Amino acid sequence: MLNINEISNACVKCGKCIPVCTIHEINRDESTSPRGFLDLIDAYENQELKLDKNLKKTFESCFLCTNCVEVCPSHLRVDSAIEKVRYDIAKKFGIAWYKKLAFFFLRHRKILDILARLGYVFQSCAFNIQYKNLGMKTRFNLPLIKKDRLLPSLAKKNFLASNPDFIDNQGEKTIGLFIGCLSNYSYINTGFALLEICKHLKINVDLLKDQSCCGAPHYFTGDFKSVESLAKKNIVYFEKKLKTLDYIVIPEATCSAMINIDYEHFFHMQKDEEWAARAKNISNKILLATKYFYEHTNLEELLKTKKKLNTKITYHDPCHAKKMQGVSKEPRALLKQNYVFKELSHSNECCGFGGVSMQTDHYEKALQVGIKKAQNIQKSKVEIISAECSACRMQISNALEHEKVSTQFLHPLELIAKLLQD
Repeated sequence: MLNINEISNACVKCGKCIPVCTIHEINRDESTSPRGFLDLIDAYENQELKLDKNLKKTFESCFLCTNCVEVCPSHLRVDSAIEKVRYDIAKKFGIAWYKKLAFFFLRHRKILDILARLGYVFQSCAFNIQYKNLGMKTRFNLPLIKKDRLLPSLAKKNFLASNPDFIDNQGEKTIGLFIGCLSNYSYINTGFALLEICKHLKINVDLLKDQSCCGAPHYFTGDFKSVESLAKKNIVYFEKKLKTLDYIVIPEATCSAMINIDYEHFFHMQKDEEWAARAKNISNKILLATKYFYEHTNLEELLKTKKKLNTKITYHDPCHAKKMQGVSKEPRALLKQNYVFKELSHSNECCGFGGVSMQTDHYEKALQVGIKKAQNIQKSKVEIISAECSACRMQISNALEHEKVSTQFLHPLELIAKLLQD
């Protein structure tokens, strides 16, 4: 059960969290530091502070990167405390119309399928398509979107609609695939790469076509009604499917962390222990893709038989992979077999995506963090940057474009599938 007062009182103000705080790095104010957030939340909870627009702005400035949780001696869940307050913010101030519209489409996949198809047809009218990092830039300034900003372009046909319900690779193992919204509609090569790997490993794949959005965008914005609906729908669906599947595999750090960790946190926050227990029960059978392939298949041994490439690559650790799920060595171990791997300076630093509110209401702050990441990538002098997260892909690709860095972004599964195809 999440108790804000307990979290705040447990903080001994040691300050270890401050040097690693993403927002404090670009806004050096005690109020925008983890212990500052906790003090403000505690004062708000105890009715010593009113939730006004200034406090709202402060709480929305957190990137939810969980750097503070990682370094805290007590691993205090500052992120969960802020997420709870964002629910209060949404109740008091409402959610902006454009966010509500986006969340509605994410809750209704059939409608989103139609819109994505129409978007593909007409995107070239308003956007210049950039194929290297699967992005597009507006031809003119639009509301909320600047002309020089790189956004994910839409695929001609979404990933789930491009494949059968079940792919039989004549294998003894069968996994379910939770693809994630960005990889379903924009970065579809991620899903195709996973299918290619499973073909070579003789692993059958159920595409779980009745899957719903994981609810992460809604959760980080305080739209808890949508989170409850999406989480319950997915949990019931996964419980049914896991009766016949070995694992459900997710090639997206944010989606995986949401389902594996935040579902349980959310239901505890809602004081719904039955659903918290159900969320926890499925979590040990839901894995980030590289973790699954590294621990439960012979992919590493198979890659050792493939040719070595002179391509220089590096890896960025998504916050929702390393800090929340402990996945870091797995993608590196697989990629190092065949590529010239260079460790990225400060690879564990947040890329600055930060969620829907950060990308819309505080984009300049997100860009500041992204530029720092792009500059580190440029210094590494690599051809390819990789990360197991489409949110990171969107953010880093935009920062690379902004800084005119030629490095290309590819998902680790894409890099691995390329080796198996050659």
